[in-house]
Amino acid sequence: MSQRFKVICESMLPRTLWCPNLNGNKRVQRVCDAPLLAKCMLLIVVINPFLKTYAFFGKEVLQKRYRKMEDSRQETNESSSTESDTHQESGENMDFEDSQDSLWTTQSTSNTTFDSHKHNPDLESVDSDEAVTVENSVNIEEDLLSGIGKQKPKHKWNALIALTQRNLGTSSHKNMDNAFNAKCHGSLRFVQRLELAFKMDCHNGCVNALHFNSSGSRLVSGSDDLSIIIWDWSRAEPVVNYDSGHRGNVFQAKFLPLCGDTHIVSCARDGHIRLAVLSPSGVFHSTRRLGLHRGPAHKLALLPDTPHVFLTAGEDGVVFEVDVRQSKPNKLLTVKHCERKIALYSISTHPIDTTEFCVGGRDQFVRIYDRRHISSNSESATVRKSCPRHLVDSSVRAHVTSAVYNFNGSELLASYNDEDIYSFASDCVEGSDFLHRYSGHRNNATVKGVNYYGPRSEFVVSGSDCGNIFFWDNSTEAIVQCIPGDENGVVNCLEPHPSIPVLATSGLDDDVKIWTPKCFDEPQLWDLKKTVKTNHQEREEERRREPDTISGELLWVLWRHVRRTERRRRQQQQRTSSQERNDGNVTSSSDESDVSENDEGPRGVQCAPS
Repeated sequence: MSQRFKVICESMLPRTLWCPNLNGNKRVQRVCDAPLLAKCMLLIVVINPFLKTYAFFGKEVLQKRYRKMEDSRQETNESSSTESDTHQESGENMDFEDSQDSLWTTQSTSNTTFDSHKHNPDLESVDSDEAVTVENSVNIEEDLLSGIGKQKPKHKWNALIALTQRNLGTSSHKNMDNAFNAKCHGSLRFVQRLELAFKMDCHNGCVNALHFNSSGSRLVSGSDDLSIIIWDWSRAEPVVNYDSGHRGNVFQAKFLPLCGDTHIVSCARDGHIRLAVLSPSGVFHSTRRLGLHRGPAHKLALLPDTPHVFLTAGEDGVVFEVDVRQSKPNKLLTVKHCERKIALYSISTHPIDTTEFCVGGRDQFVRIYDRRHISSNSESATVRKSCPRHLVDSSVRAHVTSAVYNFNGSELLASYNDEDIYSFASDCVEGSDFLHRYSGHRNNATVKGVNYYGPRSEFVVSGSDCGNIFFWDNSTEAIVQCIPGDENGVVNCLEPHPSIPVLATSGLDDDVKIWTPKCFDEPQLWDLKKTVKTNHQEREEERRREPDTISGELLWVLWRHVRRTERRRRQQQQRTSSQERNDGNVTSSSDESDVSENDEGPRGVQCAPS
């Protein structure tokens, strides 16, 4: 049998085949020995008989085989159901003929009772059925609103089919490895099997910033402890740990897309924009200030086509264009509404047309601008504004905490404080409503990020105040995964790997968590409905309360005043003790020194929105 199969393989296989080049992305023509390939294919068939059908007859033959199996299965089920019905009818006949059998007597009595209730119009079952129907309709509406009862997406990726197609190859103009990785990365199966792989613990405060380099080999993190760490995340080891030079919580740190990944830019609560330059060997030298916001600076956005330039946004409403080769940043605009400055929490650039960027902040609008048409009047410079229609004139004080583009810039995703997540068409007409709505989580305690997951933005991922990480299907809006992501209760940052199905997250915990699809079973999500309902109830209770008399900005000003007062008191004590020790020789500390963030107070104040 093996010799006959070998002869068939030799006759079917050509002497010249297209094989992948392991040293590059191009495919080269190599001469292969047909008998050797025949032996290899014979070994594959012996190991896995399923590949025999795929290797020679393709996908259509296997689909026909599956159809035949399903048809035979249906026929078997129909025949078994017919036989069971026949047995049941004969049993009922025997029951009516022989009344001494208690089992059949009980069954016939219960059936008679059910029929009498069904056909009796005088019973109160009609009212109860109507009440149940109304209650079920209300529950269905709530479930649909919260994302639980929405239609679940179907699996579109099959591992056996994908592996076989990759092994058989495809046309020369396609890169089979990239196509396989993209479909695998964006498949529902891999999202549902995400599980905590390990934790990287080296910070001494909340981790507020995460970013992979362009190749995905390194991960940078920034924290409330004012340090920035570069990780070899595959080994869970820190490579470089340096002082950021900031005086407040580090909110964002990113690799500039330059050669060697030696330039890291950061922004923080102190409003400073700083650059750290590493040596080619990875040794840290120093940091320098590139710009300053008159308020906390939360986010910065990179420009892939101009790697030396990036954009920043702060709570002073200013957007800077920063070039690391210049001494001063270029002020693009100040975002205002009716002469009132809008504090900005987020900024993102279009992935293809980098002249376009969007910002979101302390109002309900996501604004899109074009860097080529910036004027002194921010309102006239706005290209488009997007907002859900029910939030335009709503009494709910919702504002944007994060806004990002999808993989090709056709859609825009915005997360609202104590509201849901909405997606908009990036080229929509002003006044258009949202495309999709993703609900079930809670965004209230901190300034949370939101992101797309998958090479083609197949999913939406966000953290929650309940400590869970939520995944929604982009098209159906259904919750497909919900996993615990933070022990202290809040997940803020979510950074997908650029090329493989890996996710890095952080929150109020002092560590960075890495998630990989290593779970064997699909999630059951037993507590999902309870979690979503709890989040919804807490949101409604929060809205019914009286509004806070102290805003976040005023709270930050008061807290900063307390810090300065405490710093001056300690400096005065140091001067007094130094005078007593040195007989009048005063050695005062520098006025530019700042209090360590370890003395700043509770963690909730550190990570709360300003």
